Amino acid sequence: MFETLKEQPADKILALVQTYLDDPRETKIDLGVGVYKDADGKTPIMRAVKDAEKRLWETETTKSYTKLAGEPAFLDAMIGLVLGDAVPRDTVAAAATPGGTGAIRQAFELARMANPDVRVFVSDPTWPNHLSILKHMGIAAVPYRYFDDESRGVDFDGMMEDLAQAKKGDVVLVHGCCHNPTGANPNMTEWQAIVDLLLETGAVPMVDIAYQGFGDGLDKDAEPTRLIASSVPETIIAASCSKNLGIYRERTGVVMAVSQKASAQKLNQGTLAYLNRQLYSFPPDHGARLVTTVLTDDALRADWRAELEKMRTGMLALREQLAAELQRLSGSDRFGFIAQHRGMFSRLGATPEQVDQLRDAHGVYLVGDSRLNIAGLNEKSVPILAKAIIDVGI
Repeated sequence: MFETLKEQPADKILALVQTYLDDPRETKIDLGVGVYKDADGKTPIMRAVKDAEKRLWETETTKSYTKLAGEPAFLDAMIGLVLGDAVPRDTVAAAATPGGTGAIRQAFELARMANPDVRVFVSDPTWPNHLSILKHMGIAAVPYRYFDDESRGVDFDGMMEDLAQAKKGDVVLVHGCCHNPTGANPNMTEWQAIVDLLLETGAVPMVDIAYQGFGDGLDKDAEPTRLIASSVPETIIAASCSKNLGIYRERTGVVMAVSQKASAQKLNQGTLAYLNRQLYSFPPDHGARLVTTVLTDDALRADWRAELEKMRTGMLALREQLAAELQRLSGSDRFGFIAQHRGMFSRLGATPEQVDQLRDAHGVYLVGDSRLNIAGLNEKSVPILAKAIIDVGI
């Protein structure tokens, strides 16, 4: 039987990591993998998470299964973090998942279960795994224009023109904040126009919010998601705890289904629990317990928010330093978009050949579409990167 299997394409980002590790140059810079790093190049465990782990170790009495959809306290904490008081709690169904990727997979499963012929409108570009999962599931992915290569901002007119082709029964996938891979985001006026268009077409929005707190702050980053969920009849949300709580390997996420009809919550909740059972049965619980402890304890929550804010402002400072250094070297403000983008990523707009030159000649590792991870920089490496960018003619 196995002889019928075919080689699958390697994950380009993971392959890039290995190439970086094999590079002997001491001055090499890894800006490819999408993981937060501090100034020393490490992905730290946040203080509040460490404290929560100590408490959990001292108080946990069992490793028996959790509930099929995850612990209610975790679901309540995450709904509060993402949605605030934008919608009544009894309109939200939710299930714990293995990371944000698991939440995305379950969201697609939910959409396909509701409409076997569903089409998912996906920004061009988007996180590659969106497209990979849709292809694996046999769900049609319809690209919509998003990034303007000239301005390095959102191609809002093109986006709206393409999204106008969506119809009832389709899903429109949007990034709630800190767009991956571009770092370019609509403003709130544009988000309102997107909501108005969704109401007109009847398409269901799906929000992937993986970087809440990395852009303009926890509540500011959640504003588009809260606007959408409170405005349209139905919304699907996939949220991740990997980045803003730094628990990547704990695989902690949540999928939500919001309906303006409270009567639909029971059916939606049962469906999400059913989907969990079919795919992985009970969700992992260790990371969810840590998140619950941090978000429900006033002192831990305050310390977590303070550390997260330091991470966010640190990335903003690196953006401003890089934009300023590029302006100094180029005598042009054409790189000002880097300071305007938000989150971990910016897309430089370099050609694949220029990306190769950055790697081969300068030891600077970017993803092939010229996405760079701002969190992979520090004050010392910013001038090195800026000089390399100018040298290859970007």
